[in-house]
This record gives sequence, structure tokens and C-alpha cells, in this order.
Amino acid sequence: MPAVHSGNCPINVQVDGGDRAPVLILSNSLGTNIGMWDAQVPVLAQHFRVVRYDRRGHGQSGAPGGPYSMEMLGRDVLAIMDGLGIEKANWCGLSMGGMVGQWLGAHAPERFDKLVLSNTASYYADKNAWADRINAVKTNGIDAVASTVAGRWFTPGFIAREPETVERLRQMVRETSLEGYLGCCEAIRDMDHRGLLSRIAAPTLVIAGTHDVATPPADGEYIRDNIPGAKLALLEAGHLSNVEQADKFNNEILRFLKAS
Repeated sequence: MPAVHSGNCPINVQVDGGDRAPVLILSNSLGTNIGMWDAQVPVLAQHFRVVRYDRRGHGQSGAPGGPYSMEMLGRDVLAIMDGLGIEKANWCGLSMGGMVGQWLGAHAPERFDKLVLSNTASYYADKNAWADRINAVKTNGIDAVASTVAGRWFTPGFIAREPETVERLRQMVRETSLEGYLGCCEAIRDMDHRGLLSRIAAPTLVIAGTHDVATPPADGEYIRDNIPGAKLALLEAGHLSNVEQADKFNNEILRFLKAS
């Protein structure tokens, strides 16, 4: 379908499922594109109108120069919803997608029914780690990230069992715009959602991976503890739990989203 524009940035959007079904928006992690959700869409599209999009700077979306912010990325989502005529949706975001979802849940509560916040965090106390990553990418390019990302995204067992899947995800990183990747790193570095969590009123499911080194279970527990009524599900997976434990991930979010 044609891109939806958010300001001067074209956003690549793909829609699957019935037009009359409730809407579910899927939001990717840093350095991936809409193909990250390939194991979810065939299942979820049986129940929802599934909207996927490439975050600005990623996939086939535009990559205007940074810096980016969580507010900017959240407003991109609202522009997508307005462009598609969607008044209200459910949300499932993983990693950076979960960070954007926290902003949306607090700042646009009237637009969302339920939230799934997966393998994500609300704040990074160590800004130096993100500053180091930004400097490394500026110096060595995006390929340097792609060559090391598997160990942060997946468990060693999954890397050994599914080398083709791992390589497909690595290739997404290689194809990410340098400007876009850096802009999103800056948005994550500067994020502090801790004060927003208590304002999220939508029913919320937090998913964490027991072997996630990028956003450990403690990050998910903090979000669960600070969003009123939120629930936590743990999966035996690394950071990209939707890829490593696709069936269990699908079951968890379907059980949550379809519960009355």
C-alpha cells in the first residue's frame, strides 16, 4: 500500500487481515523491519486487522536526519492511524516498539484498547553504553552492529539451531539507514518513561525473556509493577522472543488480547 506520511517522513505500512476486524499494530525492535513479525502475522491476521510499519530510519520508510525522540516516534504512529482511518487499536511492541508503546499509552490513551510491551525497558541509567554504541556506529558503520547483534538477540542454542533465521535478522540490520539507526539510538538514550507508567490505564501485558541480556526480566518486572494492573509473562528466550519462541509468544498475546 502507499506510504503514510508523518510530517516530511514517508512511513512504509503493511496491512493484513479483515477490514472489519479489530486493529492490532505491531512495532519492531531497533534495527529490524516489518519482516520481524513474519511468524506472527499468519496467526494474528485470523483475528485482527494487523498493521505493521517500518519505523522512520528503518526498512522502506524515510530516514530524515536526527535527533529522534520517543514523542516523534509516537506521533508517527498516530499519523499512521489517522492516515488509515483507525480510531482505536491494540498495540504490540517489542524492544523499541515497547518503548514507543509506553509513550502512546500515557499520551494517547483514548486511541488504544490493550497494550503488549515485550522485551523492553522504560529507562537506561547508563547513558555511556548508548553513547559508546553511537560512536562505534559512526566510526565503523552499521555492519559492525550487524556482526555482533545475534548474541544480544538470541540464545546460543537458537543461533545454532536456526542459522538462516539469525542471518535474515542480521540482514535487516545491514539494510537499516545509518542516520535512522543513530537517530533511534539517541531516542533510546534520552528516554525516561518511569514517570509515565502510572498514567497508563489500558490493560497491559508485559513479556520478558528469561535469557534476554538487552532488556533483562528485571526491566519487565519494573514496568509491570508500575503500570496499574499490568501482568507479566516470561518466555524461555533471548531478546527477540517473538522469533525465538514464536508459538508461545503468539499464544500469550492472543490469550491476552482476546480475553474479555
